[in-house]
Amino acid sequence: MPLLLLLAVLTVTVLCVPVLDRLLGRATGWPLAAVLALLTASVLTWGPGLWDGAPALEASVPWMPTLGIGLDLRMDGLAWLFCVLVLGVGALVMAYSARYFPPGRRTGFYVLMSAFALAMTGLVLADDLVLLFVFWELTTICSFYLIGLSGPAASRPALRTFLLTALGGLALLAAVVLLWVRTGTTRLSTILGDLSWTQDTGFTTAVAVLVIVAVFTKSAQFPFHYWLPDAMAASTPVSAYLHAAAMVKAGVYLAMRFSPAFADTAVWGTTMLVTGLVTALIGALLALRSHDLKELTAYSTVSQLGFLIAVIGVGTPQALIAAAVHTVAHALFKATLFMAVGVIDHQTGTRDLRRLGGLARAMPVTATVSALAALSMAGVPPLLGFVSKENVFEALLHTPTPSWIGPPAAAAAVLAAALTVAYAFRFVYGTFGGPQVRHPGSQQPREAGALFLAAPAVTALAGLALGLVVPLMNPMVERAATDATREQAQAHLALWHGFNPALAMSAAALLIGALLVRGSFAWGPAASRWRVPVRGTAVFESIHAGVIAVGVRTGDPTRSDAPTRHLVVPFVLIIVFAGAVAALGLDYGTPMGDTSQPLDWLVVALVAVSVLTAVVTRSRLAALALIGVAGFAVAVWFLFLGAVDVALTQLLVEVLTVVVAVLVLRRLPARFHRARPSRTVLTAVIAIAFGTAAGLGAYLLTGRREPSAVSAHLLENAPADTGGTNVVNTILVDYRALDTLGELTVLGVAGLIIIAVLHSAGLTATSGTPPAVARTSPVWDADSNTVIMRTVARVLIPLLVVWSFYLLLRGHNAPGGGFIGGLVGGSAFALAYLVAPSASVARIRLAYPAFIAAGVVIAVVTGLLGFADGSFLRPLHADIPLPWGGYYHFTTALVFDVGVYLAVVGVMLTALNQLGLPRPGTDPDHTADPVPHGLATGGTR
Repeated sequence: MPLLLLLAVLTVTVLCVPVLDRLLGRATGWPLAAVLALLTASVLTWGPGLWDGAPALEASVPWMPTLGIGLDLRMDGLAWLFCVLVLGVGALVMAYSARYFPPGRRTGFYVLMSAFALAMTGLVLADDLVLLFVFWELTTICSFYLIGLSGPAASRPALRTFLLTALGGLALLAAVVLLWVRTGTTRLSTILGDLSWTQDTGFTTAVAVLVIVAVFTKSAQFPFHYWLPDAMAASTPVSAYLHAAAMVKAGVYLAMRFSPAFADTAVWGTTMLVTGLVTALIGALLALRSHDLKELTAYSTVSQLGFLIAVIGVGTPQALIAAAVHTVAHALFKATLFMAVGVIDHQTGTRDLRRLGGLARAMPVTATVSALAALSMAGVPPLLGFVSKENVFEALLHTPTPSWIGPPAAAAAVLAAALTVAYAFRFVYGTFGGPQVRHPGSQQPREAGALFLAAPAVTALAGLALGLVVPLMNPMVERAATDATREQAQAHLALWHGFNPALAMSAAALLIGALLVRGSFAWGPAASRWRVPVRGTAVFESIHAGVIAVGVRTGDPTRSDAPTRHLVVPFVLIIVFAGAVAALGLDYGTPMGDTSQPLDWLVVALVAVSVLTAVVTRSRLAALALIGVAGFAVAVWFLFLGAVDVALTQLLVEVLTVVVAVLVLRRLPARFHRARPSRTVLTAVIAIAFGTAAGLGAYLLTGRREPSAVSAHLLENAPADTGGTNVVNTILVDYRALDTLGELTVLGVAGLIIIAVLHSAGLTATSGTPPAVARTSPVWDADSNTVIMRTVARVLIPLLVVWSFYLLLRGHNAPGGGFIGGLVGGSAFALAYLVAPSASVARIRLAYPAFIAAGVVIAVVTGLLGFADGSFLRPLHADIPLPWGGYYHFTTALVFDVGVYLAVVGVMLTALNQLGLPRPGTDPDHTADPVPHGLATGGTR
């Protein structure tokens, strides 16, 4: 339960941010920091028990029980370590943000940062593969929006980051599905606890490659490394959290978690080791040529992540101990450096090393904090970074397989560490050393306030303190490495182990780094002249443009407003499939008797006559009415077949379609243009041929199979499972409520799109050539020509509203439901619109977007209530006693149907109000328009 409470507190925190931001503005960071700090303290108290060998903390809540998927959480030593980093660094970044931004509201930033903390915490605690994937993608979404918050210049970096990390998410999803299918469970601890599935080498290799892609894209490994510096377009607090404890650490965590499963897989160890070292070198070299402090720090993150991935690839318990220690060290010095960059930028107005220098006197505290972090990153004793680098060197030197790879891997790591020393020196000396650089127009630097410097000072001093007392970390990293490798790990962390190879490599890295600095490679013209032959962002843009171009070419054959280009594909497929069945003599079922009745042919004839008449008429309104007649005939056909729900839906849709279509057609000429006779004959032949083929196919294939097993199950079990006897409705709101929720959301989005498109494109104005009608014509007077409709509407509109509620309430046991009820309610509003004498009177002044939003929200909240019975959207049932005796069977499926009802009504109101708007700049009354209301819109403009 503590784990569930932890996520619940974080969720509530996210929800409370808008209120806090309204009250506190940028100072919202303080209460958020307090919450995260309290959670960090709580998690810290669980550590000693885990270190002493206590079992992992677990919690589970059913989520999708029929699929065996649950909200399964588990905190072992590895999850504990990452959870402390996520919450602890998050608390400091929130406090830092309260002083970084200028006064004002920052709702979006704080909501997304809080959600980021929630997603990362859920990710490291998830013990279900599906849940892990959900939180993994939430981190991608949060990073996308956080980067994009920085303004228009950040839109492309945000998009590049999103697409690349989403690619890794797809790879992870494929791995999740493969493991689920092979093992029969999504429980992560079960999958990693029984590695019998790894006996299939081909399967294990495939899953390992997919996980590697997910790890590399998330943790910015070559060739995906470019997105991390690209993401520096985000604000500095975002970069500090993303680089130190959030986004990139998700990939590190995933690699450590799956390490025992793939330790014996050649592709895993080799790829991780080689790519990690290559990334470490590339990141260090790119950091050396950067003039922007933030870019330099971002490339240093790429390099340090390379160390982590390489040592995880070694896979031994000692290597995982090194990874755990370096993860902590990196989080501390990287959070410090990014926050220090923000302070420098804030106090001097620039991050450009060419415009900085000599700030140590003006900003001594910032200089000290930055120097401590840079020394830890460079691996200088007695800071924690020195201990972590020594352990990384030791683990790489003793890489088990192949035995020869250890020395060259260690040598590459030493070279990357030497480059780290060089760019760490460049960061500190270039900013704070030498004489102070003054430029015209630049602001006079001065030290930042204590509250602004508090967060980076805490992380910098933590790196120093932990280095001095590093043996105290032994139990923590032992448990983390043991849980990661599933082997007992023994940690022996210390500042001094005597003279050994690791110490020699550390000394070599410092010496070579000092020589690089002295030789002016890191600080001088050489670094500036060196150019990168290929930029990752340019490669991405080229690939992205190529994919878009391929998509455009693929869609070109059907990218047209001409119906013939759209219809040719299904028509040709019908002929091809029918020809294949006939030529191969395939069995397409045995008729179960004559399924046709005499009335069926009457309906067919009515449909045929109405369609034929619609084809030959030149009036748009007449064609619309005739197509409506065909729709009514089909509704009657459904009624003959006993599908009352479907018939009623079809009937209502036809009515409302005609109303809305009239509002659209009034913007077009009243009559169709004349077509060439040859074209008319050709299209008629094609239409008759394909129509005959499609109709004949439907006739021949009807009645050739028994009802499916699913149909029989639903008919038999629906009353007992749902408490309803209308199987159609129970399918929509009980069995497949998730599908209905998706369709409901799409419907709501469609309504909002109507508003956006019409307003942005200026289509709310009446256009086209309306029919001219003399003002002396009786048709011109809207008050007179709608008198009968208004008289009938006074009685019919209330009846329609009441009937809509009745259909809504009875839908679970009789034909009706939220969709049908919403259509009837929409018909009432449509009638009120049609009988109005003018647009100003017809306008239904209701907040129709609020109807749509309320419908979707009610449906989602109803789904959340289902967790009380173990699953999202599972209906809850209760028998409510009635005053007059008996019981009313209440189900939350009815509340879900209310959401459907409101959304449908909202979309209808949107269509009526938006499509029925008058021409801007004209009088909404009939006296200013040459189009009579009754003729143009049935009583409205």
